[in-house]
Amino acid sequence: MKAPLSSLSPVNQMVRKARISTPFIFTVLAFIIFVAILYGQDFACTFSSFDNHQQPQTLDNSPRNPKLHSNFVERKDKKKGRREKKLPFAVGSTAESCDIFDGEWVRDMERKPMYEEWECPYIQPQLTCQEHGRPDKDYQHWRWQPRGCDLPSFNATLMLEALRGKRMLFVGDSLNRGQYVSMICLLHRLVPEQGKVMESSYSSLTVFRLKDYNATVEFYWAPFLLESNSDDAVVHRIADRVVRKGSIATHGKHWKGADIVVFNTYLWWMTGLQFKILKGSFKDEVQEIEELSTEDAYRMGMKSMLKWVERNMDPKKTRVFFTSMSPTHAKSIDWGGEEGGNCYNETTLIEDPEYWGSDSRKSIMKVIGEEFSRSKAPVTFLNITQLSSYRKDAHTEIYKKQWGPLTPEQQADPKSYADCVHWCLPGLQDTWNELLFAKLFYP
Repeated sequence: MKAPLSSLSPVNQMVRKARISTPFIFTVLAFIIFVAILYGQDFACTFSSFDNHQQPQTLDNSPRNPKLHSNFVERKDKKKGRREKKLPFAVGSTAESCDIFDGEWVRDMERKPMYEEWECPYIQPQLTCQEHGRPDKDYQHWRWQPRGCDLPSFNATLMLEALRGKRMLFVGDSLNRGQYVSMICLLHRLVPEQGKVMESSYSSLTVFRLKDYNATVEFYWAPFLLESNSDDAVVHRIADRVVRKGSIATHGKHWKGADIVVFNTYLWWMTGLQFKILKGSFKDEVQEIEELSTEDAYRMGMKSMLKWVERNMDPKKTRVFFTSMSPTHAKSIDWGGEEGGNCYNETTLIEDPEYWGSDSRKSIMKVIGEEFSRSKAPVTFLNITQLSSYRKDAHTEIYKKQWGPLTPEQQADPKSYADCVHWCLPGLQDTWNELLFAKLFYP
């Protein structure tokens, strides 16, 4: 019979322990080696995602479709031996060869739409096309397919967990508000009724509060980003628009502290050949106003936004995005249709892959490309313009309610009253948020 371990000398105890534990140690080592071989590639992919860091990239300033640096991510600089931290919120990365904004629309009856119009109570009447009589649903069943790669599936659970204790903010005009509402529709089904509330008032700020997550998804009305005479969130339909130069801090003070910011500004600048810029204050008795070309005025807005981000957003904790121009489809002759027509009754996509639209879009994209290339601001560019240009089928047309329902006479005159600016929900703007999701978590 073997002596109990406690009765042996210290030296003998050590020998006995070593003999007892040796097979166990070999077993553990064998298991570790097995796991390493089996999952080594997955581990390598996981850890490689930590080599990303904030750095502006170069771009092609082609006026039609500039290859803007879409995520401001540069791989580890091997020559200098630098190893930087990953971007905030990133859990992986997109292959460097994959441009998620270059692709085609694919019919998808199984996965699209990602929610139904009737089950999202937060969609404004301006965007509820089915409720207001649109006879078809074809526009809801298209999926964006990048060339040579796939978009990661929108994961509402991941998004909600990432937002825990944080603030997500959309800033801009009604088109950005549509993207904001789309995001809420994509998230709200996973949140119980008592855990969410929409707080809206006549101020510029609308807040969707996720109580259990201590998080908010917000929209701030600022169609020019700078202070303007159109800043009232309700009464802003002003034909003679004026923007105050150097005034982004007026609104910007309300954006500080946000963890994810999505900017847009474009359509409100398109008032004609000249744009009015206020040099002083709206409170001045005598106001000094200069006129700039549309391109120069928009350039001023871009410079102000990029400079504000550089000075006020911490790239170690905050992600900032800019959504490019949302195209309109007001002239069917642009895509080979009848003269005098517009997006009304359009149920098919534009098939010409080179279709771009008006020259003004080209000039504005050129301005964006030039200003982003000069800036060091950590802004991720969401290039939704080209892919949205194909979607003449997805506008609200006459199937909406603005301040009141369209009268029978207005509905009978779609050439005058069809809305070829805004988009039905569910629809195209859900894809914008899929792209946002991809760039947020897989830059």
